[in-house]
Amino acid sequence: MAEKVFKGKINAKGTEITIISTGTDDDYISLTDIARYKNSEDPNGVVANWLRNRNTIEFLGVWEQLYNPMFKPLEFEGFRREAGLNAFTLSPMKWIKSTGAIGITVKAGRGGGTFAHKDIAFEFASWISVEFKLYIIKDYQRLKADENSKISLDWKVNRILAKVNYKIHTDAIRSELIPPDLSAQQRSFVYADEADLLNMALFGETAADWRKANPDKDGNIRDNASIEQLLVLANLENINALYISKGLSREERIGELNRLAREQMKQLLGISSVNALKKITGK
Repeated sequence: MAEKVFKGKINAKGTEITIISTGTDDDYISLTDIARYKNSEDPNGVVANWLRNRNTIEFLGVWEQLYNPMFKPLEFEGFRREAGLNAFTLSPMKWIKSTGAIGITVKAGRGGGTFAHKDIAFEFASWISVEFKLYIIKDYQRLKADENSKISLDWKVNRILAKVNYKIHTDAIRSELIPPDLSAQQRSFVYADEADLLNMALFGETAADWRKANPDKDGNIRDNASIEQLLVLANLENINALYISKGLSREERIGELNRLAREQMKQLLGISSVNALKKITGK
């Protein structure tokens, strides 16, 4: 499952700074925005000057060697030898393409610029101003607390909603699909079968298939679902219960449920994108 990407803004001494987050500790912070604190007219020039520094190159090289197994040490050594010389210049894109670096990335278009892993971004902020770095860290911690609280609350609410609707779903299966003479074990097989019908409609795979493909993950396929997927799942459970009561066949139900799942996910992801854009632009 693809990671959910969040975009947010922090404010450090009147300077707005964009954060790109996946809900983990591996956030990327806009170096371009940080550089505007030093020179609002030419932030890219500030970043370029920082990259010319020998201490910067050494820090970036150590970071990449710690976290990036694909980093190219020979290319790094070439830059390290030249760093600090009057003729030495280095752009973020050249650093990335030459060394295979992942700590810095360049994004084009509106809201783009040079971004760096938070470890590197804080180092860059220190180079500009130690005081400014502390303001960045303070508001960054505030953003992370808000983000983690929202993610946790939204996920828990939708997970509970899915569990409540699961009872409605299983009641419909019990009354419409399970003959009275089935054993408890046989009934459990029917429940599992119906649960996987919904899994196929929404996730495109059964619970067993997901577990086989993700042996290192905790929980089950639904525990690892996104907020949008859990919301759609809650709707599908209600709809499937209605279809069962109307006597629709499995083939009819899974086709219609899959169509609804795709339609609802497109709508929800579209809504999420619009809301995210509003938060970033303030419009």
